[in-house]
Amino acid sequence: MAKGIRDKVAIIGMGCSRFGERWDCGPEELILEAFQEALADAKIAQNDIEMAWLGLFYQEQSAGKSALPLALTLRLPNIPVTRVENMCATGTEALRGAVYAVAAGACDIALAVGVEKLKDTGYGGLPERTKGTFDDLWLPNATAPGAFAQLASAYAAKHKLPMQDLKRAMAHISVKSHANGVLNPRAHLRKEITEDDALKAAMVAYPLGLLDCCGVSDGAACAIVTSVEKAKEMGLKDLVTVKAMQLAPSNGFEMSNTGWDGSYLHTTRVAAQRAYKEAGITDPRREIDMMEVHDCFSVTELVVMEDLGISPEGGAIKDVLDGVYDRDGAVPCQVDGGLKCFGHPIGASGLRMAYEMYLQLLGRAGPRQLKSPTTGLTHNLGGHPFRNVASVSVFGLHSA
Repeated sequence: MAKGIRDKVAIIGMGCSRFGERWDCGPEELILEAFQEALADAKIAQNDIEMAWLGLFYQEQSAGKSALPLALTLRLPNIPVTRVENMCATGTEALRGAVYAVAAGACDIALAVGVEKLKDTGYGGLPERTKGTFDDLWLPNATAPGAFAQLASAYAAKHKLPMQDLKRAMAHISVKSHANGVLNPRAHLRKEITEDDALKAAMVAYPLGLLDCCGVSDGAACAIVTSVEKAKEMGLKDLVTVKAMQLAPSNGFEMSNTGWDGSYLHTTRVAAQRAYKEAGITDPRREIDMMEVHDCFSVTELVVMEDLGISPEGGAIKDVLDGVYDRDGAVPCQVDGGLKCFGHPIGASGLRMAYEMYLQLLGRAGPRQLKSPTTGLTHNLGGHPFRNVASVSVFGLHSA
């Protein structure tokens, strides 16, 4: 009978490039920047890596269709390499592949890399995009801001909220994330803002203003994983282990019947409950010490707090304004600045979130370090509210 992967796999090294408008380099240089940090952190030889996964969403516009760019860039010793893609959960999918391989006993040490080079492509809706890309062929008449603006309107309607109250909470989320991003030298946007700045920002898709939206960035992140037993053999003491990794894609429920009212993210709720069961968590508000969630827009973060079971139904606005998710709150969220300040190079974001959890759990986060966290959660949401894929992962400290 399947028992899941809880505490079977340890992360022994992680790396993260600087995110931003990296006109000075291509995806290969970004991969190398993250990998060199992870390899030094793991204190292993490159030839110790037995399998590798590359998370890359866009293909011709970035590094190509296959995983060969990873093997070529790192001069990997002819080991199996696999390219994965699952929308905005792509980076987490790369990590899931590596983790599952180790948990299954297929290899001792595996590598996961996520990368995306977006700034050179005109990604984000600039005119005259290359025809035949993902955006042209999949929901061509929908935009990300427009779709998530609908989520905001549906949430406000369901809970009978004045839109101004929702906008205040969204502004607080953006202010909080920017305050955290200032402390992170790897973040793209490192400037504090005020709630007034957010509320008066240019409108993108009502009620989402410019400062409710994450940016477009280039970046890469990387993880090296092994079994807990192997980590002990290597002499490692305080281990960051994977407690759960769960994935839930849409199956048509949101678009094919009236059971979904557009005010929440069904797949996130499914993935969260599976992850909590796998990790042995019964009260996430008390047992989760910190989170990195998919804040592509400020309203997404707010709604996700309820979908993850941290805030009660309809209670996220109060919790946000009460500071529950601030850096000094009960459940800090986006401690590194989140997508809001890092931007969203799609293939890298999931691993970038895990990188922050890893640093925090080991007490290495510098000026943004939280007080003794033992459990962290990451969440990705790919696609639009009405057709998406959600992933929820839980990481924690494990004494060897």
